[in-house]
Amino acid sequence: MRLVWKIFAVLVVGTALGLLAVWLAVFRGSSEMVSNGPWKADPTAGSAQSDAYRRALVAVHGLFALTRNEAAYYTAATDSDGQALDGGCRYEIMGHALDARWWSITAYGADDYLIANPAHRYSVTGTTVTRDANGSFVMQVGGTAGGDSWIPVGSGRFSLTLRLYNPGPAILFDPTHVVLPALKRASCP
Repeated sequence: MRLVWKIFAVLVVGTALGLLAVWLAVFRGSSEMVSNGPWKADPTAGSAQSDAYRRALVAVHGLFALTRNEAAYYTAATDSDGQALDGGCRYEIMGHALDARWWSITAYGADDYLIANPAHRYSVTGTTVTRDANGSFVMQVGGTAGGDSWIPVGSGRFSLTLRLYNPGPAILFDPTHVVLPALKRASCP
């Protein structure tokens, strides 16, 4: 009977360590991640170079992600100064035309789901963003800014995902040096 308990203990400990190793490999991020200001991207996502752990991460956080040639994905969990995004604050995202056929910026809660809000507004796109005469845009995230270029996020931590559909060659080949929108904290009570 003592031998059975030892085998059982070894199996339980081994299984727990194996699950912990998988969790760390999937959720701690990849050494392949690149940074571009506050935006982070995995250039191997959606490509043949993506390993099993990357595919598992996409399955958990990015259901129905497209291939690398069809879309590039950047995520920001901090502002341009490195501060965690907080729904109690108001942010401005400033940029110019992005090298893609179509793009969107979408807010997600800490649970990786869209953030429920009374305006039923979850993203701003390249076709809905309000542009200045020179083609630049400023959109608002959080707070009560309102308007067409605004995403309400409620309270608590959130992240933003920038999706670039049919991205230009520079985005595909050098995702760290393309010009992406700045993400600045405008106010915080």
